[in-house]
Amino acid sequence: MDFVVIGTLTKDILPDGSYTLGGTATYSAVTARNLELSAGIVTSADASLEYGALLSGIEVVRRESPVTTTFENIYHGHERQQFVRAVACPIRNEDVPREWLSAPIVHLGPLAQELRPDIVHQFSPDALIGVTPQGWMRCWGSDGLVTHCPWEHAREVLARADALIFSKEDVDFDSGAIHRYAQWAKVMVVTQNWLGCTVYVRGQRPRNFPAFRAREVDPTGAGDVFAAAYLIRYKETGDPFAAAHFANCVASMSVEGAGVTAIPSRTKVERRLRS
Repeated sequence: MDFVVIGTLTKDILPDGSYTLGGTATYSAVTARNLELSAGIVTSADASLEYGALLSGIEVVRRESPVTTTFENIYHGHERQQFVRAVACPIRNEDVPREWLSAPIVHLGPLAQELRPDIVHQFSPDALIGVTPQGWMRCWGSDGLVTHCPWEHAREVLARADALIFSKEDVDFDSGAIHRYAQWAKVMVVTQNWLGCTVYVRGQRPRNFPAFRAREVDPTGAGDVFAAAYLIRYKETGDPFAAAHFANCVASMSVEGAGVTAIPSRTKVERRLRS
């Protein structure tokens, strides 16, 4: 397995009351598959959840749960209000197949506090481990409205992780948190939607990378696509800055269609980079 992502698959409620398959694990694994890597997902979801052709060619290891984590996203322009409607059982460290522990790239993508922080220590020392910690920063009340909460085990996770990727929105636009994580992370990328991203490499000055121009249809999952593409290119090149340019390209293409349908192939990405 070239690329392993760990986190819950989700049901994302649509305006008409139906749902589509979502979650970091979905968008990240499809990105890896489309970029020609073998991809696997470790997740928790109810037995009736169907993913069919959307995850074709991706191996899914599922811990059965009474429910699947369910989100409802309501957008006001570029601002998002998010509600959690159901939460699946946590993913246990032992749910990761033993043979996947040596995967070259591991993406930890919690969405609703479903991963233990010590899961970061399970993998091969040679693995490139990337973390999108939004699920460790989420709290919600009885109405399901998602709010920001502190990431309690950040320093423990970042002592092992190779790359930390999050948006300004994930940390509630807290510049103090961004500064603190930058001190702990080896490489940190802060995304800013259509403004691109900033890359922090320990011991160097931060560098900004503008986004590619895109005709936005559906922004859902763009951050997860960016993260997966970044980790893949960083593993391939060892260059944290070149990886940002590549990931910006992939993410820009992914918003030009609904759901995972616009996540591009490697051929399309390389064509756009050349042009």
